[in-house]
Amino acid sequence: MDQRRSSPHQRVYSSVWDAVDSGRCWKTYSSHSGAVRDACWSSCGRNILSGSFDTTAHLTDVETGQRLAELRNEFRVCCLALQPRDPHVFLCGGFSSEVKAWDCRSCQVIRSYKAGIQQTLDIVFLPEGKEFITSTDSVSRDSADRTLIAWDFQTTAKVSNQIYQERYTCPSLALHPKESVFVAQTNGNYMALFSAQRPYRINKKKRYEGHKVEGYAVGCEFSPDGSLLATGSSNGVVHFYNYLTSRVVRTLPAHQQACVCVTFHPVLPAITATCDWSGEINTWH
Repeated sequence: MDQRRSSPHQRVYSSVWDAVDSGRCWKTYSSHSGAVRDACWSSCGRNILSGSFDTTAHLTDVETGQRLAELRNEFRVCCLALQPRDPHVFLCGGFSSEVKAWDCRSCQVIRSYKAGIQQTLDIVFLPEGKEFITSTDSVSRDSADRTLIAWDFQTTAKVSNQIYQERYTCPSLALHPKESVFVAQTNGNYMALFSAQRPYRINKKKRYEGHKVEGYAVGCEFSPDGSLLATGSSNGVVHFYNYLTSRVVRTLPAHQQACVCVTFHPVLPAITATCDWSGEINTWH
């Protein structure tokens, strides 16, 4: 996905690219009037869900470009997460004390999750979709309080808000594709590993460090087979870590500016896409 702002109408254009063969832009959609902060494919691969600073989330048909749903919030949208058990339901968070669960069929909010925070930075569903983790901007003086919050999806109850006890915010989260663990990118310039089962204990023996975050919303992701953990960095370098040993296996000088996203191709594991703070998108083999 790419986003471009045009003048004078200040429309934002989202694009789909052929990352494997031609490397060219395949489709472009003008759907938002503010910066697109997050986008993800539907489970069927036919639609794209996007969230924007214009307070809306849009579901768009990739083939026709038709907007299937427009879901308006009262806050700037920063993060989205599709419900793994129900492809029509997703979570939406951003500059608000609430995370909302939307149903695309009715275009209605079906649940609301409230916490004493100002912003939700990222959301990840845990295995089976019964619970999810939110990363927030809330850090107390002595220890982290509500930095990571575990929620029960059905009841909207907080399961735990004392998961991470260090004084760093966590700009991004990633779930392991095969094991019941997840990682949190931290502004302490490392990624921490947690159990995805209650009480979500941190693994103190593993820490993925060597890259720099320095306040950027740097993303991280596991490879499809779970053997690698990749992250961008504030200096534009992509780091690939061995999941089991937590050692760096390769670095890639991908960008001149901060690399804020790195993602593996879901079918071709040797293909990786990266993007930086300036909007540049690269694909790598």
